Amino acid sequence: MKVLVTGIGGQLGHDVANELFARGISVVGTDIAPSYSGVSGTPAEKLPYISLDITNADAVEKAMRDIKPNAVIHCAAWTAVDAAEDEQNKEKVWAVNVLGTKNIAQNCKKLNSKMVYISTDYVFNGQGTQPWGADCTNFEPLNVYGKSKLYGEKAVAETLSEFFIVRIAWVFGLNGNNFIKTMLNVGKKYPELRVVNDQIGTPTYTLDLAKLLCDMVVTEKYGYYNATNSGGYISWYDFACEIFKQAGYTTVVTPVTTAEYGVSVAARPFNSRLDKSKLKESGFSALPTWQDALSRYLKEIL
Repeated sequence: MKVLVTGIGGQLGHDVANELFARGISVVGTDIAPSYSGVSGTPAEKLPYISLDITNADAVEKAMRDIKPNAVIHCAAWTAVDAAEDEQNKEKVWAVNVLGTKNIAQNCKKLNSKMVYISTDYVFNGQGTQPWGADCTNFEPLNVYGKSKLYGEKAVAETLSEFFIVRIAWVFGLNGNNFIKTMLNVGKKYPELRVVNDQIGTPTYTLDLAKLLCDMVVTEKYGYYNATNSGGYISWYDFACEIFKQAGYTTVVTPVTTAEYGVSVAARPFNSRLDKSKLKESGFSALPTWQDALSRYLKEIL
């Protein structure tokens, strides 16, 4: 089996490529950078790499025709949520998250390749307290990023008859910036921090998620899935407190509402609870608890 991983320079793409390699599966990585730009010293750095602009339909067709992948795990995306709201960026966000995804899907169809598309909790309206089901269709994204990812889902579903669409949330990994790294950096500088406590969800460790995606791609158990770590639903405030506790920091964290915090340009969902029961129903293992994932992650970066 040969798998093409887009966005190999990002948090998830990096871990997916490494996991595939560890399983003895042939991997080709792509990203927009001229050469691999992720964490050094891992297999991802040494894998075959192609610089690819997924918004260029001709370039995508040529690359996929040359590679002839049996499957594509499509991790590449515009993920800068606040920057996506800027008028000068909106067209680019749409080009990457929607048109780029459509380019990948169309060539998967031509080559009869499986496709795994990584989506987000942001496709929902973030209201209420009920967890969003994997097959829920109550879509009302609150911001440009969420809308672009929803239309990326639509591009996949309208192009392919069989696909994996996996929604994730609150991602952290080695290869890039994330909430944990931000908290640790800020916690070193300031004795007290304010963190929102009215946005609820569950973190997702890319190392754990990568294993699930690699389990999925060798099956024909197609459909929509939600995937975060286990361990219950928490607020960003809860997460920050656990980060400092496990890291041994004495930083004091004060809970505030999103309105009180008042920094974000893009509207954030209050309810990012994702129902992951479909994973078990389809025979996939649940991801470890987020507390355990955090512990393992801190050992990697501290």
